[in-house]
Amino acid sequence: MYGGNFFVRKTICIKTNNKKISKYLLEELKYFEVQEIYVSCYDFKYYTNVIIHYVGENVDLFLNKISVLLSYIIIDFYEPLLIKNLINTNYFYFSTDEKTKIYNMCLTNIDFSSSVSMLNTISNTFYDYFSNNKYVILDGFVNFRLKEYIKSLDSVVDMCVNKFIIDREYNEFISILKSYIATTPCGSCVIHLIYRNQESILLDDKKDIIEFNNDLVYQKYLSDISFSSNDLALNLLLTLLPQKLYIHVLDEEDDFINTLKLIFDSRVYICTDCDLCNLYKQKQAPKVH
Repeated sequence: MYGGNFFVRKTICIKTNNKKISKYLLEELKYFEVQEIYVSCYDFKYYTNVIIHYVGENVDLFLNKISVLLSYIIIDFYEPLLIKNLINTNYFYFSTDEKTKIYNMCLTNIDFSSSVSMLNTISNTFYDYFSNNKYVILDGFVNFRLKEYIKSLDSVVDMCVNKFIIDREYNEFISILKSYIATTPCGSCVIHLIYRNQESILLDDKKDIIEFNNDLVYQKYLSDISFSSNDLALNLLLTLLPQKLYIHVLDEEDDFINTLKLIFDSRVYICTDCDLCNLYKQKQAPKVH
């Protein structure tokens, strides 16, 4: 197709009813990597049409760059709306506040590698589409051509909902235990907890090992349930309710230590370099059965 004194090798019309998108697109096209383009914009009743004429020699490069640009528009403008729609449709029973928390979790859980993968998927879909088509309605393209992309977002939402439920149950568990401790008279004892290799050893105020009574635990629960030393330590601590709990962390603090800090609050004292710490650093801590 000829236009004035130049030969138009490819024309693309991008239709959108979002003024922010059309404004963004026109601004980006001013600094487009492919120089040999002519851009026009027309407002109609339902859509704004952004028309791009390419007059260069490398149509493949032009289509590739346009596809990448439109992919960024999908990520920036459509992705937040798609995530909200998935949450509202599939998890309508959550409160508005809970949906907001899940939405924010989704935004932070889409890592760089996932974003790059999604961007490539969208870009390739645009490229294939423009190889045989001259115009695109962005809303329709997202709904009917990007099903794999939406499926990926749905997986992210599902993962975040599961994490949200687990976190909520954990917080409720912590709240119940904190309430129990707050309303139960504490003992006068001092307990030392040696934490090494993600296992717990409890010592009394004389630094003697406190043995766990597993028989009581297995009488209460089914025999095929196994309990770690941390489970048994927490159970015993909730029974003894020490006035002070010295936690000697020989490795790094992890979720279990953070849980103890949340439950026992001001009663917890973290230690990493006392005589007791150094003693257990020098020898392999004995197994507690």
